[in-house]
Amino acid sequence: MKPTDISVPDYFHKVVDCQWACPAHTPVPEYIRLIAAGRYSDAYMINWESNVFPGILGRTCDRPCEPACRRGRVEKDPVAICRLKRVAADFKDDIRGRLPKPVKQKNGKRIALVGGGPASLAVARDLAPMGYECVVFDQDPQSGGMMRTQIPKFRLPESVLDEECQYILDLGIEFIGGKRIDSLKALLAENFDAIFVGCGAPRGRDLDIPGRKEAAQNVHIGIDWLSSVSFGHIDKIGKRVIVLGGGNTAMDCCRSSRRLGGEEVKVVVRSGFEEMKASPWEKEDAMHEDIPILNFLVPKEFTHDNGKLTGIVFEKVKAEYDAKGRRNLVPTGEPDQHIECDDVLVAVGQENAFPWIERDCGIEFDKWDMPKVDPKTMASTHPKIFFGGDAAFGPKNIIWAVAHGHEAAISIDRFCRGEDINVRPAPQVAVSSQKMGIHEWSYDNEIAPDKRYRVPHRDKVVALRDIKAEVELGYDVELALKEADRCLNCDVQTVFTGELCIECDACVDICPMDCITFTQNGDETDLRARLQAPAKNHNQDLYIGSDLKTGRVMVKDEDVCLHCGLCAERCPTGAWDMQKYLIDMTHAEQACQQQKQSAA
Repeated sequence: MKPTDISVPDYFHKVVDCQWACPAHTPVPEYIRLIAAGRYSDAYMINWESNVFPGILGRTCDRPCEPACRRGRVEKDPVAICRLKRVAADFKDDIRGRLPKPVKQKNGKRIALVGGGPASLAVARDLAPMGYECVVFDQDPQSGGMMRTQIPKFRLPESVLDEECQYILDLGIEFIGGKRIDSLKALLAENFDAIFVGCGAPRGRDLDIPGRKEAAQNVHIGIDWLSSVSFGHIDKIGKRVIVLGGGNTAMDCCRSSRRLGGEEVKVVVRSGFEEMKASPWEKEDAMHEDIPILNFLVPKEFTHDNGKLTGIVFEKVKAEYDAKGRRNLVPTGEPDQHIECDDVLVAVGQENAFPWIERDCGIEFDKWDMPKVDPKTMASTHPKIFFGGDAAFGPKNIIWAVAHGHEAAISIDRFCRGEDINVRPAPQVAVSSQKMGIHEWSYDNEIAPDKRYRVPHRDKVVALRDIKAEVELGYDVELALKEADRCLNCDVQTVFTGELCIECDACVDICPMDCITFTQNGDETDLRARLQAPAKNHNQDLYIGSDLKTGRVMVKDEDVCLHCGLCAERCPTGAWDMQKYLIDMTHAEQACQQQKQSAA
C-alpha cells in the first residue's frame, strides 16, 4: 500500500467519526472541550456555524453522530453528544453581538424560499450576510416549519424555537407568514434570481381500510393533529387512544395524547419492536409514561356504531425472511384482535405533496412523484430552482435539512455569480501539535470506563399535567463536565514521522488496542489480515507510515485507535505526535472569499 497522505483534509476528517457522521459536519470534539472548559458561548458559536440550531438540535436531533462515537469502542454507550450541544445553548451568554449584522449594501440578487423550516432558514442564514435579499414564504404565521408544528412543546419549548429562528430573521431576512405558495409559475414570474424549495413533506399517509370513512370524526392524521395541538386548535382527546405507526411522529402523538386526557394510550405497530423507525430514546420515553407498544399487529378494520368509532380489528402477523434476507410479514393464523378506543391517530408515514408545482415548468419528477434533485448541489432540472430538507429526498431530520441548506446556499451563490455549481469548496483545516512537554498534552487523554450520565427528567406526574412542560431538564454544570470528560478527543490525531522512528516497538507494546503493527508492506487485504489485531472494518482506512530504516511500514488501524496518546508518550524519539485537526466545512460566504483570494 502507498504511504498515507495525511495532508488530504478528508483523511483525518473520516477518522473523527462523530463529525464525519454528522450531516452538517459539526466539529464535535472541539465544542465538547470548550464545554469542559466552561466556555459555553464559544461552544455555542461553533455549533451555530455548522448546524444553525444548537438549542433546538440539542433537544430533537436524531443523533447520527452518537452511533459513530469512538467511546463505543470502550463501552456500551457513546458520549451524549446531542445533550451536550444543549448545554452550550442553556449556559451561553448573550451571543447576539457575535452574530453577523444585516448588510447595509445588498448585492442586487433576490432569493425566494418556500417554507419557513430548517432548510430554508439555513439557506437564508448563509446567504443574507453576503448581501442577498432573502424572502421566506410560509403558510403558517410564524417561522420554524415542522420544528414548530410537529415537535411537541414538552420536547422543544417555544422560547428556544423563537430565539434561534429570530437570530436568523434578524440578519435582514423578510419573512412573509400566512402566505401559501399555490403556483411555482407565478413565483417564477416575480423575477427572483433563484428559488429554494424547503416546504417539507407536509402530507401524512392515511389508511384505506373498512370503516375509515364512517368513523372519520375520530380518526386523525398524526402530523395534522400535532399541528392543531401546537397552534391550540385541539386541547383534548378521548380517554382510550390508539396510535398507529412506529416512527418518532407516533411517539409524539402518543405522548401528547397522554397530556390531553388520554388515560389508556396504546401504540400499535405492524413491525417488530427493534425494527421500529422511532429512535430508541423516544420509545423509552413513551414507555416511561406508561404507554405500551404492541407489535406485529396489522389494522384490518375500524369498527363503529352508527359512525361512532368503537375500536380497531387487528391481524396478528410474524416476520419471515427469504433467501436474500428480505422480510415479509405473514399472518400467524391466530384469531383477529379487537382493541377498543375512542380516538385513533394515524402516524404511518409522511409523503411529499407538490400540487403547486406545475408539471410543465421545467422540473422533472421521478416515478415516485418526487423532483429530481442532485444530492451534491441540491439543484433541480430547472436552473433557477433548488430543493432541500424533506422536500428534496423525503422525511428525515432537522440536521439533514440544515446540511442540505448549506449545500444549496453554495449552489445558489455560484449560480447567481454565473459559475459552475458543481465546483464545491474544500473545507478549511487547522493543524496544531498538542505537545506541552515530553509527556504532557494540552488535552485530557485519560481512557477510563465512565458510564454515560443520564439527563435528569421532570417528575412524570408533573410532566403529564402540562403539555408545555419540558420533560428533559438538561445537564447541570457538574453533570455536563462529567459527560464531556467521556469524550476521547478523536480529532487529536496520532501523526507518525518515519524518519524519526528507530523501530523499538515501544508504541506497539503500550497500545491498549493493539492497533499498531510494524510489518512488511503488501496489498490492503493482505495487510489487514497480518496486523496485531485483524482490521475488519473496511470503512476506515489503514494509516501507512513509511521511510523506516528496515524497509518495513508502520500500519495503524484507524478504526480501533482511541487517540489516547500513549504511543506518543512512550516514543523515545518523538516519531509519534498528537496533532489536533480542526476541520471546518466551508459554507457559501467562506467559499466566496476563498475564490476571491485565489483570483487575487
